[in-house]
Amino acid sequence: MSYVFDPEVLGACVQAGVGLPPEEAMDAITLALRERYPEQISAAPRNWIFNNAGGAMGQIALMYCSLSEYLLFFGTPIGTEGHSGRYATEVYDWVFNGEMWCYLEGQVDRVNYRDGELAYLGRNHVKGYRIPDSAWMLEYSRGPIPTMLPFGLADTLMSTLDVWNMGRTLGNYGKLVAGSLMRGEV
Repeated sequence: MSYVFDPEVLGACVQAGVGLPPEEAMDAITLALRERYPEQISAAPRNWIFNNAGGAMGQIALMYCSLSEYLLFFGTPIGTEGHSGRYATEVYDWVFNGEMWCYLEGQVDRVNYRDGELAYLGRNHVKGYRIPDSAWMLEYSRGPIPTMLPFGLADTLMSTLDVWNMGRTLGNYGKLVAGSLMRGEV
């Protein structure tokens, strides 16, 4: 399958924001992304949506979505922890501000990811993660994205009952997918 985004290019774009305060970092990263992917990355303001998944709460700002890829900012200013989910996709998280702790099944020591570092989750793998204080990252996933939606919305359906955010998540995702399909990107 052909993908729009190259993880190496995304990682290089993240470096533009490392060491900056979160909002400035996101602006710098977005600018770097727009230079490399002008058709895919909108100049529109970030639209933050609370996200509860795997017991963790953070917020997301979708930047690109198709049936086979997504790109978003994820983070929290107060910390959280939970289950990553197990997907048929790959998930790349580049921390650009803060710190995230992770461990894979069977690991007895955590791995700390700090500014500029990549936390990668391979297909059909799972991890526990914790943001001890605050962290912001660029998240990219590739593979059958719609298969991730049940995990991403289950806490909303079974716990928070925040149907407003669920509607915003699905609405924004659908709008971005429609745009990618109109450009011929599956």
